[in-house]
Amino acid sequence: MIEQLEARRLELQASLDAEKTAEERNKMGQFATPSALARDVLSHAQALLPARGKVRFLDPALGSGAFYAALLRVFGPKKIAGAQAFEIDPHYGQTAEQLWTPNGLALTHGDFTRAEPQARFNLVICNPPYVRHHHLSAGEKRHLAGRTLAATGRQLSGLAGLYCHFLLQAHAWMAPGGIAGWLIPSEFMDVNYGQQVKDYLLQQVTLLHIHRFDPRDVQFSDALVSSAVVWFRNAPPPAGHAARFTFGGSLAEPAHALDVSVADLAAERKWTRFPLLGVRQPTGERRTVGDLFKIKRGLATGDNGFFVLDEADVRARKLPAQALRPILPSARYVEGDAIDADAEGLPTNTRRLFLLDPRMDQADIDRWFPSLAAYLAEGQARGLPERYLCRSRKRWYDQEQREAAPIVCTYMGRSDRKSGRPFRFIRNRSQATVANSYLAMYPTPMLQERLASDPTLLDRVWQQLNAIDPDDLLGEGRVYGGGLHKLEPKELAKVPLALD
Repeated sequence: MIEQLEARRLELQASLDAEKTAEERNKMGQFATPSALARDVLSHAQALLPARGKVRFLDPALGSGAFYAALLRVFGPKKIAGAQAFEIDPHYGQTAEQLWTPNGLALTHGDFTRAEPQARFNLVICNPPYVRHHHLSAGEKRHLAGRTLAATGRQLSGLAGLYCHFLLQAHAWMAPGGIAGWLIPSEFMDVNYGQQVKDYLLQQVTLLHIHRFDPRDVQFSDALVSSAVVWFRNAPPPAGHAARFTFGGSLAEPAHALDVSVADLAAERKWTRFPLLGVRQPTGERRTVGDLFKIKRGLATGDNGFFVLDEADVRARKLPAQALRPILPSARYVEGDAIDADAEGLPTNTRRLFLLDPRMDQADIDRWFPSLAAYLAEGQARGLPERYLCRSRKRWYDQEQREAAPIVCTYMGRSDRKSGRPFRFIRNRSQATVANSYLAMYPTPMLQERLASDPTLLDRVWQQLNAIDPDDLLGEGRVYGGGLHKLEPKELAKVPLALD
């Protein structure tokens, strides 16, 4: 019977998903839980709950009911004393009601964050909506912040996604000693807005286990996120408690595992380093990349297709040299790890591109450079002045004044590169600036002072950068679905650097 209902649910899920665009589901954070994963989660929950006693189940974001179907299959109806769920979207909620309310589920069609808590559930399992903060209105953020504060005493950042509020607000619904399992993006483990979530897990409940799926095995085919299952018990952590971190494989059979004490977790800002990397050891006087370089993101042009031109385009449009400056191509077009230059500072061993940056008023352009004026008119016809970046500038075609950096680092990379290096440090001997697919690295005063007496030092430092252990880089960055890693300027600055 349950197998037949689940088969019917999957059939209806596919049909309902097809009726919505990927953009619509992304905006509402709707990413359906795979059936096999739902069964793994409920099987794990069964092992955490006492063998005796009934289950009182809550799912704050039911969808079509993958977790409830798994609950019935794993525990059996006789073990379930009660089950409640919420679903805000009738598109899925009506189907869930038809399938599951005749089979013991009390379903509320509405917003979980606006319901009055009932602290009686000993099993909370949820794949909450992954709605990014920029899809939440200011009024909705105020409402969510108030409810989260009331439930936990914690004030979440305005940058927190909706899933963070769901997790914290569900605290008010849990019975003492109850178990919760949350299938959520792993990004909270690394970013600043996730700190309050981590503090909650360490201070107000007992964090039991975090399993992080291998990001190359994306759990949701239409969501570029790295997923984790977070398990905790609604009880203060006992003295000396350690949480289990696992990675890869499955919940039942992970590829890697490590127990990490609450004290070590409280001191660690990047939880995704576990279990592949151990607890950080004191670095003593060892320098970091940030000691030697001031690191900035490359510039955002507003529209690379318009503002970045190759030599053929420049000649064809007769654009004046005064309005152009060289810019490096994407790293995939750069062979090797060094950019050489001619006497004018233009790259000689990679594709030459130019950034349109007139630094002139429109009246002067119209008077002296009619070909440039004609090209800018094309941009106006395409609506560029109304785009976010362009309209925030004094002149819509102005660019950031970012000098050429002597060393640049790729901003994103994969851990399975043949070279073994997820990020590349490229020695830039040209006068080309970089777009925001790079991090630009400028020597700090301390390094500049040493370079003044030993100009060859910069090349030796560059070689040391490329010799950094990939684990040190990955341990500071963040990871997305498909094994894509990202490194922000502040994260790169914290990477330890051993100098000869």
